[in-house]
Amino acid sequence: MIELLPDDPRLGLRGHAELVREGGWWQPYRLPADHSMIHPELLPPVRTSAGVRLDLVTDATALEWPVEVSPVDSRPPAPVELLADGEPVARKVIRGAGVFAAEGLRPGARLEVWLPQFGSSRIGPVRLEGTHVEAGGPRPRWIAYGSSITQCAQAAGPSTTWPALVARANGWDLRCLGFAGQCHLDPLVARFVRDSPAGLISLCLGINIHRRASFTGRSLVPAIAGFVATIRDGHPETPIVLQTPIFDPDGETLANTAGLTMPQVRELLAEAAETLGLPLIDGRTVLTSDETHLLEDGLHPNAEGYRLMAERLTPLLGAHLPRNPAVAPVVG
Repeated sequence: MIELLPDDPRLGLRGHAELVREGGWWQPYRLPADHSMIHPELLPPVRTSAGVRLDLVTDATALEWPVEVSPVDSRPPAPVELLADGEPVARKVIRGAGVFAAEGLRPGARLEVWLPQFGSSRIGPVRLEGTHVEAGGPRPRWIAYGSSITQCAQAAGPSTTWPALVARANGWDLRCLGFAGQCHLDPLVARFVRDSPAGLISLCLGINIHRRASFTGRSLVPAIAGFVATIRDGHPETPIVLQTPIFDPDGETLANTAGLTMPQVRELLAEAAETLGLPLIDGRTVLTSDETHLLEDGLHPNAEGYRLMAERLTPLLGAHLPRNPAVAPVVG
């Protein structure tokens, strides 16, 4: 039996910016944990572990991991999921404190244990029935910034969000910065992306900006330019791809309090992409006006919708970062 603390590098914990000790637990933060720099509304999604996972190779035949999952609203949290060499092996919904356990593992498999993409998770030491463990090998890093539609609470589980599926199909190391309701070009996010290794950066902007009227027609393009300029200080050559929102039945005709409809927001995003020389993905081609039946609540895709988004975004994003064929199964 091996017992390793969550910050042991052999476990290959990925997708987080910082681990904070809280009593007998460790809290993953997806941005640096200085609360003075994080807006109070941004803090809950920062403490949600979308894209946070163990990534290890081991001879262990069984695994146990204490996890505490706190719901963020009345909905149940998402499950913890285990993949072995990219294939689903086990999943469990944990409410409160519990233990994720799996037996009958194949020695030598590359294991990924994904924390819930919905619900705040704290983690404990990992116990393995084996003698050897090491972090999984490196993969090209992709940073995906966006809203709840990048966090993907409605996906079937954390390993089947559209960013997780795209990353797995292309053999990438995902860093998910999807923050539900909080994609507002916070300078803290730009500085974090600037300082983080990446082979590809995608910015899915617009849905929160429209709904909350974060910017006006006067301020949005300069705000995007400043956000990207900060990132460029650390990534002068890294591809940065701008994505516009998927089809939004209400927002297509509804002007927000800043006087902008969703089509006008998309036009401003396209203007920013052209001005900054960034590739642009039109979200209306990723989930179209003919596919509103895949919107669970009229805004967020359901599990099938997220899978369809992944299918379409895999080649669109993959065009900007070479696929890693050694670790890239087909999305499905």
